[in-house]
Amino acid sequence: MSNHNEKYEKLAKVIQEHKDQQGGLMPVLQEAQSIFGCVPMDVQEIIADGMGVTLSEVYGVATFYSQFSLQPKGEYVVGVCLGTACYVKGSQKVLDKVIDELKVEVGHTTADGRFTIQATRCLGACGLAPVMMINDEVYGRLTPDEIPGILAKYKAS
Repeated sequence: MSNHNEKYEKLAKVIQEHKDQQGGLMPVLQEAQSIFGCVPMDVQEIIADGMGVTLSEVYGVATFYSQFSLQPKGEYVVGVCLGTACYVKGSQKVLDKVIDELKVEVGHTTADGRFTIQATRCLGACGLAPVMMINDEVYGRLTPDEIPGILAKYKAS
């Protein structure tokens, strides 16, 4: 994408377009997410100032909607379902194994920027519980023992 300053100029234009609109915060956050790939604190502060709202209001919206990410996402987003069916069938153990393998906590991205771990709500694949998604690839009926092998494919690519 464009350089650092161009991104902030683009954000300023978006804020300008929406600042007097009722409900303008949501489209501004969506645009910011597409410009920066996430909505980190400095971007939230600029939005709050520009929109004339409090930082806590911006943060509240950014954290309430799962489409927003407060930090850059990795190349591979590993989502482990913690919905009821998956949880009952042991998805927490699967998630623990993913954390163990990638050495990073839920909601964070590995230092090399390759993997982000997310605990997700129901993915709608309850019949395959427990389920994990890596980007658009679905893995079902998982056991913790299978995790290293699955992640190895992505680590190698």
